[in-house]
Formats: sequence, C-alpha cells, structure tokens
Amino acid sequence: MRFPEDVPTLADDAVTLRAHTVADIQPAYAVCQDPEMQRWTTIPVPYELSNAEHYLTEFVPANWRAGTSWAWAIEYDGRYAGTIDLRPAEGNVGDVGFAIAPWARGNGVMTRALRLAVAYAFDQGWERVNWRAYVGNWGSRRVAWKAGFRNLVTIPAGGVQRGVRRDEWVASIARDDVPEPQGNWWRVPVIELDGVRLRAFESTDAKRLIEACNDARTQEWLVGLPKPYQLEDAEGFIESRLENLANGEGVSWAIADPDTDELLGNVSVFDLRNRIDKTMGEVGYWAHPDARGRGVMSTAVRGAIGHAFTPVEDGGLGRRRLVLFAAEGNTASQRVAEVNGFARTGRERAASPDRDGGFRDLHAFDLLSTDQRPGTA
Repeated sequence: MRFPEDVPTLADDAVTLRAHTVADIQPAYAVCQDPEMQRWTTIPVPYELSNAEHYLTEFVPANWRAGTSWAWAIEYDGRYAGTIDLRPAEGNVGDVGFAIAPWARGNGVMTRALRLAVAYAFDQGWERVNWRAYVGNWGSRRVAWKAGFRNLVTIPAGGVQRGVRRDEWVASIARDDVPEPQGNWWRVPVIELDGVRLRAFESTDAKRLIEACNDARTQEWLVGLPKPYQLEDAEGFIESRLENLANGEGVSWAIADPDTDELLGNVSVFDLRNRIDKTMGEVGYWAHPDARGRGVMSTAVRGAIGHAFTPVEDGGLGRRRLVLFAAEGNTASQRVAEVNGFARTGRERAASPDRDGGFRDLHAFDLLSTDQRPGTA
C-alpha cells in the first residue's frame, strides 16, 4: 500500500481515523509524556521528540507499505487524540493496540475508535481481533469491554515491557460477535447517608484496612483473613475490588467519615453472578474498631441495600432478593441485619470455620425488594 494515499479514512459522527501527518509529531510527543502512557505501553522512557518523529515519519509509513501494521491517527474535536493500530497475523486474525491522549479520556473516544478499527479488520476478511493489555490497565480493559471483547484470560508473564516480563490480559472479538458489552461492569456510586459516606476504596485506605483486619474481633469473625494482615494483603484487597466490578461479581464500598474521609469499614453486595439466581446478591460487612457502637454499620448497610434494589436502568444493581449470613455468637452482625429489615430464614449448621479448627452455625437472613424496610415509605 502507498502511504498516505492508500490509507483509508474511517469515521463516525464524532471520531475520525486518518493517516498520520507531520503535524501530529508534536502532539504525539506531548501525549507520550503522560505517566499513564509510559506505565502501560512499550514506548521508550524517556520519550524524546526524535522518537515521535521516527514513529510517525518512518515506522508507521513503512508498516503500511509492508502490510505488517495499519496505524491511524485518532482525530477528535479537530485535534490529534491518539493512535490505534491493527497488526495482521496468519489465519485471518490479528491484534489491536491503542493509546489516547489524557485530555480526550472519558468521552468515549477510544471505544468509538476501536469499533471503527475492528469493523475495518472484519471488512478485510479477519475472523477475530485480539486485544492485549498489562494486568492492571483498567482503562484499556474497560474500552475493550465496551467494544464487545470477551473471554478474557490472564497470561502470567505474557507480555514484555522494556525487557521485563509482565502479566497480561487477553480478550477477543469474532466476526459474528455482537460488538456490545458482555455482562455488567459495575460502578461504585458515592452515597451520603446520615453522617456516613460510602465510596470506592482508594490506595490511601491501606493503613486503616491493616488496622481493621488485624483487630482481634475482625480476625475472629473473618476466619479467612491472613494473620498477620500486612500491606500486601491490603493492597491486594483494594485491587480485587476493581476486578469484582469489572467481572460483574460485586460492588464494595469503603465506609468513610464524611468530614475526614477516614476509613471506618467495608460493606459489599456480591455473588451477583450467582449460577442459579441472577437476581440475588449477598451482603457482607466489617467495621474498623473506631466505628463500632455508633450505628455506622447499620447506616452503611441501609445505603448498600438501597443501591442494590435500584433498577439497573437507574444506575443500581437491579436485585430482587438479598441474603446475609452471621456467625453464631456474632450478635452485632445479627443486629445490623435485623435493624435493616432482614428476616431470619434459618440456621446453617456447622457452616462457618473458626480459628480453633471447628465450625460454627450460621444464622441466615434474607430481604426482598418488596419488603417494607425501616426508613422507606
């Protein structure tokens, strides 16, 4: 193919994919100074102006001519906003890669660009397009999810970045797949309720998380916690909350003081992909020692229930039924359930292990969206 004469222009009503020009060199150089760009891509670091010049005036044209890579400039709002490329492979499959300028993020630009590129690949006879990203690149993963990529797997040490092996996510979309999101990617709304704030977990919560999970009462009732609970455990927990959102399994809130934003505990609605009943969810919670005896947890659970029963089209989880389990002897947890209108439904015998090697009974509760709840009309 000739460059730029034979480079097709692809467009929808907001985004255009076009051949790169020398006018893109300076904005591409500026984009590559972004720390997130450097963190998740294989561009040289430090990134010099000469790197942008080489990439746009030599590398991109040479690959178009050889047919080894098809790269487009992404144009949005009349400006260069990033690059997307298709890399053909044998067997009518290939990879897609993309990067977007910080100023253009959050506007659906990259999802639009990805859909345009994928449609072009299928028009050229491809049967499947693969997407890859280093584990932890949630922005890229969400773009791929929104564009209909599916069957995500993690490949340990599957990618190489500047000579270092890194774990990699891989997903794909086939010619006959509907280019729409598969499953739910939940959001964590901020909920302000009677002196309690529910929000997403942040990295700065790790210290308070460690304190809470090393507390003797927390350790007694959450038997699976590591002992001692260390920084790596707290960081792993926070990261896993993002995975639960992305795969549709659950939503976890940090319970925070509305004045200081200090972590007071956690409340979660999970098991949202229950293999039998897709309309149910389970509620779980724990409190930092500082928050006990103040009604914090009862209020937080009330906020989580309200979001769980809100229809999906209104931004909620669209649940019909919630269940809750509290161990024998954990009267505080049982009280939180009762205060929020949960009904006792029975006892599960010897269902919860304890730290002495034995098993406790679990008290079972449930709540239906149609039940009259405290604080509701």
